[in-house]
Amino acid sequence: MAPVELLPAGSGSLARGVPDAVPGTLFVLGGRGGIRVEPRPRFPVVFGRNEPEVHVCVGEGDPRVSRRHGVLCFDRDRWTLRNTGSLPIRLPGSALLLAGHEEPLGAVYTPLFIRTGPDREHLVEVRVAGRPVVGNSAEPQDATTAPPVWQLTDDERLALVSLGQRYLRHEAHPRPETWAGVAAELAELRPDAGWTAKKAEWCVVGVRKRLAAAGVRGLTREEVGEPVGNALNHNLVTELLVSTTVVPPDLRLLEA
Repeated sequence: MAPVELLPAGSGSLARGVPDAVPGTLFVLGGRGGIRVEPRPRFPVVFGRNEPEVHVCVGEGDPRVSRRHGVLCFDRDRWTLRNTGSLPIRLPGSALLLAGHEEPLGAVYTPLFIRTGPDREHLVEVRVAGRPVVGNSAEPQDATTAPPVWQLTDDERLALVSLGQRYLRHEAHPRPETWAGVAAELAELRPDAGWTAKKAEWCVVGVRKRLAAAGVRGLTREEVGEPVGNALNHNLVTELLVSTTVVPPDLRLLEA
């Protein structure tokens, strides 16, 4: 396989994994496609809004995203992210990488967010391939076992992305959105769809009941106990994230 390959638009979220690759291989993906690079010194991977000058385009048409907003470089045994833009890059846990600062990346999935306004945020997905687990029963040629992805209707996905948007943004202390908040957001996005707080609630409750019947734990009042609070929605959103049923690129559904 070539040491550098382009990833076409529509490749699928890196949250769902990456193809077999040399340990340390870097995958970077934006809404218009991305790149796959084996761990090589002196090959900086650049992302920003100026498509002719970057490997991964992000924030095209948004003048608050820098033309070259970030650079990923491999040095010795790890990749490092450097913010070369004017706005901070938000890392998982709400940590901010300020202009001119660097952050090492582990062999994990790392969504990067560039916030350019109260309701506008651009996503770059980054994933570094890790080493295979030693001592298991799988052979190198065996296919990777993927987690079960639950089927959702378009309305269910939209409501759940709105409900769990703080989780999808990898905030430090996420909590589910309120039903009123979900309804207001979806009514603005889809004014002809008749979204109300009750419609949003019943849409999500239907998914919760379906997954509970399939054996997912923590989705009923009997299992959680009183007071319930946000526990049922928290557990549901967590299951959808762990199973990669909803992934950070789904946040684009909330863009007007």
